[in-house]
Amino acid sequence: MWQGWTRAALGVALGAATAVPELLYLALATPVTALPGARQTVYRGARRLADMERRRLAAFYGAENAADFTGKRAFQYLAVRWAVGLLGGLLVLLFVYGLVVGAVWVWHFLIGRSSLLTFGSQVLIGAVLLFISVQGFAGLVEVERRMARRFLGPSERELLERRIAELATSRAGVVEAVDAERRRIERDLHDGVQQRLVALGMLLGRARRTDGDTDLLRQAHEQARQILDELRDVAWRAYPAALDHLGLDEALLRVAERAGLPVRVRYELTERPARAVETAAYFVVSEAVTNAAKHSRASLVVVRLSTEEGKVTVQVRDDGVGGADPAGGGLSGLARRVAALDGRFDVDSPVGGPTTIVAELPCA
Repeated sequence: MWQGWTRAALGVALGAATAVPELLYLALATPVTALPGARQTVYRGARRLADMERRRLAAFYGAENAADFTGKRAFQYLAVRWAVGLLGGLLVLLFVYGLVVGAVWVWHFLIGRSSLLTFGSQVLIGAVLLFISVQGFAGLVEVERRMARRFLGPSERELLERRIAELATSRAGVVEAVDAERRRIERDLHDGVQQRLVALGMLLGRARRTDGDTDLLRQAHEQARQILDELRDVAWRAYPAALDHLGLDEALLRVAERAGLPVRVRYELTERPARAVETAAYFVVSEAVTNAAKHSRASLVVVRLSTEEGKVTVQVRDDGVGGADPAGGGLSGLARRVAALDGRFDVDSPVGGPTTIVAELPCA
């Protein structure tokens, strides 16, 4: 939190410094724009200054803007940006002034040159000034973001190109994820169910040749039961029927029961999400819990589902050893599944733990 505030304050201070050359440039260049051949030169200079501001906004505010804005729009942006920059400079001076005055009053109180009442009143005034400065920083950052989005924001063509690229990537990811899921199901059937069916056939053949040996029939019955269990597991991993009949909360409780380690589920959704969102959320939790049980040596997994700002947030956190690879087959498949819904997927798993997996899925 403090790092974010510090970065924002530095961005405001740097913006105040860049406002001065921008104001000088406008003062010198504005009269030149009336000349027929000089306007494009002025616009090129304005574009360089605006591009510098664009990089500052990205570095300190995390605001991404387009790089294809015109020189005219850059000139218009600078025409209003300098005033906001100078206002930020006043806020920085007010903040520094409050710190200096506060330090002086603390020093006076420590050496006995001010009473407790005077010191308390000055501390109260300083706290008010600090609050005003911090709120001013936050408001100024938002104003700068909106202003840059208004003048330097992506064009309709760039938005369409971005959207086409996103759709192409997500479509390819969905195809790859479906193929990987098919290969996994085929592997489960070949290595598990198929081998057990062969063994069952051999047991039944031996029992037939021995006129129904009781022990062989018992083994065949046990094999048949295990085959049914494995078939249920394969079908459940392919698509859990409980999602349709009982809902996401009940399906997640069954995941917790079958996990092989303690799993605590906090289901905070007030309404049932759309089927695609519900399915994606289920598979995120199922894969994350399975990974924790197999690789993390965790003693507890906490699953939390909540809704905020039109998004379903799925968080899975375990207290294991960490080191999960986001590029691994299971997690990368989840990332593609979430991206197909225009969602966001993040894995935080430092060595030593804990591992936190977060997926944000749009409700609509």
